[in-house]
Amino acid sequence: MQDIRDYIESQRNAFEDDLCHLLAIPSVSADSKHRSDVRRAAEWVATRFRELGLQSEIVNTSGQPLVLAESPDVPGAPTVLVYGHYDVQPPDPLSEWITPPFEPTRRDGNIYARGSTDDKGQFLTHVFSTQAWLATRRSLPLKLKFLIEGEEEVGSQGVNEFLEDPASRRRLACDVAVISDTCQFAAGQPAITYGLRGIAYFELRLSGPRQDLHSGTFGGGVTNPANALCKMLSSLIDGQGRIQVPGFYDNVLALSDRERQQFAALPFDERDFMGQIGVEGLSGEASYSTLERRWARPTFDINGIWSGYQGEGAKTVLPARATAKFSFRLVPNQDPHKVAASLATHLRSVCPPGIQMELIDMHGATGVVVPLDSPYMAAASRAIESGFGKAPVYIREGGSIPIVTRFKTSLGVDTLLLGWGLNDDNAHSPNEKFCLADFHRGIQASARLWAELAECKV
Repeated sequence: MQDIRDYIESQRNAFEDDLCHLLAIPSVSADSKHRSDVRRAAEWVATRFRELGLQSEIVNTSGQPLVLAESPDVPGAPTVLVYGHYDVQPPDPLSEWITPPFEPTRRDGNIYARGSTDDKGQFLTHVFSTQAWLATRRSLPLKLKFLIEGEEEVGSQGVNEFLEDPASRRRLACDVAVISDTCQFAAGQPAITYGLRGIAYFELRLSGPRQDLHSGTFGGGVTNPANALCKMLSSLIDGQGRIQVPGFYDNVLALSDRERQQFAALPFDERDFMGQIGVEGLSGEASYSTLERRWARPTFDINGIWSGYQGEGAKTVLPARATAKFSFRLVPNQDPHKVAASLATHLRSVCPPGIQMELIDMHGATGVVVPLDSPYMAAASRAIESGFGKAPVYIREGGSIPIVTRFKTSLGVDTLLLGWGLNDDNAHSPNEKFCLADFHRGIQASARLWAELAECKV
């Protein structure tokens, strides 16, 4: 494959320039003001596929458009589906960006821009590796299908609707899927992510008196919704980090001894980790290590909470309303619908008199674990070692990528999660970045991946 490697090296500047062009499009799917920008990003991606000679189409949905592309059939070789997303998170707070979020800037070996690692830079590595094959060999060793969507950051409504149609599922039929939207274990240590946690996300709204009251006049006789909210939320978890929703742990997939040994053998330093995120101590479920708690145990976290007076100075008010958003990270075998039903029953049982409760089930997804002994996993390992110069380790990820579960249920395939990013890339935060050396290593690894997967029997 030296000809392909040489081509990729010769195109370093061109690939970076193309990445900058896409990063400059403010395709923020959560903000309706950017709807035309999201569409423009979809058109940019579709045009790029057409320039490579792939069959490409923009598919309109009730939300943002999908971009589909595919190469010709290769008899006897697997079909691989590559998924990515061209939409990005809102850039706020703008004041914390060193350089503007949609003016890509090369600095200190990184490219800084919103979407650089999540996910424009990562999915483009597979587009550019495809270009390298076609420019040097004129064809690919297997059939590639691309599904690039524009609503990943807001729930993937369009792609989920698309997958409801049997004809659409036939269009995406494949032997294995590939997603690059995760991270390496550490700088210089590539990884394959074989497990993801799921999620159950809620908003709890409490209301008491018809309006805010004087806390001196009414305090002690009227239930304070803010006090009630704090008490109800605290009832969801105990001092040992165990979630108190009845039946919550009934179906939790336990870590195997092999997994616990593998996690313990990884070069993870808790003190370095604390320094990286700026804390002086760690906590979580008792009897589990930090990596185990982050990757493979369920959790409860309050994501936002508000009530009462929040202006300057003091105001002795008993607020009329209190609200919180919170989420549970789930592990394989937990059902978000069962969690939601049990949570609602529990919260009603601890809701004090004088308080009206509304629990909103915002969204959920199940966790997933991919078998480590598949030939596709072995092929990915060889490809990553070729591109990065070091064999990958196998890790889980605490976050959720719901499309992985959807591919399993709708298409019947497992997904290779091959992340080129780093944990300090500031995804969803100001000053998002992508290491340019890893960007180019990712292209090399992707190019080798097509050769390795082509050897897998179907």
